Amino acid sequence: MELIKNVVRVSLFVMAIASLVVLGIVGVEFLAGQMRPAVSQPQAAAVEPVDRRVDLASPEEFILTIYMRLKAQDIEKPAGDDATTVNFTVAQGETAAMVAQRLEEAGLVSDGALFRWYMRYYGIDSRLEAGDYELARTMNMPQIGKALQHARYEETSIQIIEGWRAEQVGEMLARKGIVTTDAFMAAVQSARLPYSVVADKPATASLEGYLFPDTYRINIDADVTQIVDKLVATLDAKLDEGRRAQAAAQGLSVFQVLTIASIVEREAVVSQERPQIADVYLNRLKQNMYLQADPTVQYGLGFQPRTGQWWLAPLPIEALTETVSLYNTYMHPGLPPGPICSPSLASIDAVLNPAGTDYLFFLSKGDGTHAFAKTYEEHLRNQARYQQ
Repeated sequence: MELIKNVVRVSLFVMAIASLVVLGIVGVEFLAGQMRPAVSQPQAAAVEPVDRRVDLASPEEFILTIYMRLKAQDIEKPAGDDATTVNFTVAQGETAAMVAQRLEEAGLVSDGALFRWYMRYYGIDSRLEAGDYELARTMNMPQIGKALQHARYEETSIQIIEGWRAEQVGEMLARKGIVTTDAFMAAVQSARLPYSVVADKPATASLEGYLFPDTYRINIDADVTQIVDKLVATLDAKLDEGRRAQAAAQGLSVFQVLTIASIVEREAVVSQERPQIADVYLNRLKQNMYLQADPTVQYGLGFQPRTGQWWLAPLPIEALTETVSLYNTYMHPGLPPGPICSPSLASIDAVLNPAGTDYLFFLSKGDGTHAFAKTYEEHLRNQARYQQ
């Protein structure tokens, strides 16, 4: 038994020595210039440093050199033969591994792991540039690697917050130096866009409520109309056929859904209460009651120079009856002239899927939640309980 163990040990030792010898020979050949990458020279030179030398002090680099040699044909071979341009975006902060995986999922590279190591070997992983790209499946890895280092334009990130009115979006864009608030508001008021989501919007209504809240990557030199177009296009995609069918089933237009959802957005603090709040306003509309929604009064008041607020809070009781505005739903029945802010998809879905209650009233408990009531008498009891 001991003899067998010794034979095995000797065999393993011989195999290890043989492997080191082979690797050494390969390394020497490479350093001597006798080993050449199989990728075509024009393509390789575009991303590979000229006369690249291996640092033998780096085991990883030495191994990657061998790996690149063995995979040379796969590196040069395109993922497909479809020359159709494919739009591909590298997000800010996205890692090379994430980019490689998405490239494989998009069919732009045949082996995401190989491309990740290719980028690492040639240092492309540290030179990836966030932005938009036009790629094709007929491009090989060197060509894609070169392209990903030069975005079509410089981008920046913007975030539209749920519940913002259009002026707040314009102010954010102005702070970033992209467009002025006035230019943005002019586009919101007058832009004519080809999306079905705005088909039932009254001609006199602005695009308030259509600026879908989300995080976007945009060209820092983007035209104001292009920015507005992108926000509205996103809403058009979010309000899919299923959601529009739900609106039609309730006898509501998209414009009406957005108007109600914008009020829900400003009222809701706890997300789970959105369907109940939507229910209250839908029930009030069915019974021809005044909506009596505080956020519509806040919208009508506009910017408050004294407090620096767009949404005056706390809202004085006298403002409910003294604010002269078509948006004052304490003074004017039915819906206001249009949305009062950018509603989230959650608020839109709450209008499309209301709780199905008989609630007609609600008031704040002071902790972010609300007390709901079916009758005015019950509402008065809630007032006595929670608004002492």
